[in-house]
Amino acid sequence: MSLIRRRKPNETSRPTRSDPSSIDKEDDNKKKIPTKDQNAEEIALKKLRKWSCIDSCCWLIGSICVTWWFLLFLYNAIPASFNQYVTEAITGPVPDPPGVKLKKEGLTVKHPVVFVPGIVTGGLELWEGHQCAEGLFRKRLWGGTFGEVYKRPLCWVEHMSLDNETGLDPSGIRVRPVSGLVAADYFAPGYFVWAVLIANLARIGYEEKTMYMAAYDWRISFQNTEVRDQTLSRIKSNIELMVATNGGNKAVIIPHSMGVLYFLHFMKWVEAPAPMGGGGGPDWCAKHIKTVMNIGGPFFGVPKAVGGLFSAEAKDIAVIRATAPGFLDNDIFRLQTLQHVMRMTRTWDSTMSMIPKGGDTIWGGLDWSPEEGYTPSKRKQRNNDTQVANEDDSEVVASQRKHVNFGRIISFGKDIAEAPSSHIDMIDFRGAVKGNSVVNNTCRDVWTEYHEMGFEGIKAVAEYKAYTAESVLDLLHFVAPKLMARGSAHFSYGIADNLDDQKYRHYKYWSNPLETTLPNAPDMEIFSMYGVGIPTERAYVYKLTPSADCYIPFQIDTSADDDDTPLKDGVYAVDGDETVPVLSAGFMCAKGWRGKTRFNPSGIRTYLREYEHSPPANLLEGRGTQSGAHVDIMGNFQLIEDIIRVAAGARGEDLGGDQVHSDIFKMSEKINLQL
Repeated sequence: MSLIRRRKPNETSRPTRSDPSSIDKEDDNKKKIPTKDQNAEEIALKKLRKWSCIDSCCWLIGSICVTWWFLLFLYNAIPASFNQYVTEAITGPVPDPPGVKLKKEGLTVKHPVVFVPGIVTGGLELWEGHQCAEGLFRKRLWGGTFGEVYKRPLCWVEHMSLDNETGLDPSGIRVRPVSGLVAADYFAPGYFVWAVLIANLARIGYEEKTMYMAAYDWRISFQNTEVRDQTLSRIKSNIELMVATNGGNKAVIIPHSMGVLYFLHFMKWVEAPAPMGGGGGPDWCAKHIKTVMNIGGPFFGVPKAVGGLFSAEAKDIAVIRATAPGFLDNDIFRLQTLQHVMRMTRTWDSTMSMIPKGGDTIWGGLDWSPEEGYTPSKRKQRNNDTQVANEDDSEVVASQRKHVNFGRIISFGKDIAEAPSSHIDMIDFRGAVKGNSVVNNTCRDVWTEYHEMGFEGIKAVAEYKAYTAESVLDLLHFVAPKLMARGSAHFSYGIADNLDDQKYRHYKYWSNPLETTLPNAPDMEIFSMYGVGIPTERAYVYKLTPSADCYIPFQIDTSADDDDTPLKDGVYAVDGDETVPVLSAGFMCAKGWRGKTRFNPSGIRTYLREYEHSPPANLLEGRGTQSGAHVDIMGNFQLIEDIIRVAAGARGEDLGGDQVHSDIFKMSEKINLQL
């Protein structure tokens, strides 16, 4: 009996070499059964094949960062003279900076110089804040890199806002101006404001003991800078010290933009008796100030301020708002951008100093304006003799076009902007009843006074149809009563009938050149220096926006264009520096203060210095050396040379007197103002 070998239960049959088919089957089975490593590889491959939107965003951000660091590396690696070398190769030899040029002529330090920055250009830092601002002590909230805007935007808005009732610090928050020349030399890295002028003054020997940046909190009203920070007293003390330590040489004051109005306020404050004023006496300015060289001064305000307060818009913002409907209005990432901007800026009392002054007498009415019939065009330069400039019409090359109603600062609809006033049915909004709207619970912490107006109030505003400089004030009182209640205590926008009236001794009138007088300083000189040749916002075509949660009900109608008039993207433009129209920057020195007038009783000499805008020839020139733009003019070589010459001892006549390119004298003649 043969022996039979039994297999163990756990033992599997194995193929023998004599059974090749069995071997093939085993190999196939091995291929079919994946290993753990194979599974992991397949999963990884599948993940690689999927390309999500997040991957694209990360790739884009990474590419931008790598490119940025590479360019930064190249920038630091190449010689400092490389840009100049390339620019000279393209455009020819670059002229010496004014400081180098004037040093070769032998100019040196003589008069101490005081800089007065304008709105938004001065740095602000945090001294006390809420918990969300932990770690930001003495860090810049305004100016510099603006990093906190991106990291914690709502916290930033909260700390940059002021109290809506008092216009001063909210509880538990203290934001203060940065001190020293660094307060406003650069607005952001690479974006100069005063830095180029400071560097050129240093070329002829100026240093920090002969230069002073009169930094102040540009958000609060002018008088409140003294109440809260004693800023006006500090400016007074610093000027007195600089004059005393520089051989008695009087100071040259250089205000820019809103700083022009701030220093106008200072000149009245410093001579007014305490406690409202500085108690310096009626001859303080005559003893301490040689010259005031105003750069881009909005003496009569700017129409752009109306757009900012009314709808948180200027031309550029309006275009973005129209291009991407809802992006700036809706609750994107819980930001509601325009609403937060409006809520914040409406707590800044200083913005009300820029509202147009002088009413219809200065800015024009429904059917006329000083600028009518003219748009920015090529002009011949006129010097010194203003009477000849007025009489010689051949020197003005102006383009006569279709009649434009520049006096209508706001028009609801292009047809209203163009129609004769007799054809406009204007329904008075002043007595309209506010309200009749559903309480909005979706707006979170966003609040503007439009939420309290209701549909009836908004409708009433639109039905008035056209607003001039005088009715704009009533409009702002209607749509922003809290803002204007505070503003009315600190600013005035009229024209004085009798400057001897005791009421004009109040500080609310001191920043309005039409309601105050210049100091008794016959040896002092005042310059108005500004750019021309750039279309500048003058009037707006508005429309109602569709009803939505947390919305701003009005917006500039960017579809309004006209090839026959200077109307583009809903904005009528006139000659100016892109921010301040020529009328506002030049009238006082051209006519209001020219000679002895009731606004200039001691006959202080005034000069106009206009700088024709010339954009940079190429990117390597940066913002250019011949720019007339509102901020870029601070790097204009001709303007800097004029300033340095005056600081070194020159007077207006030494510069050649007036330098005029615009039609400011013709505009001035159209304004019927008692002088």
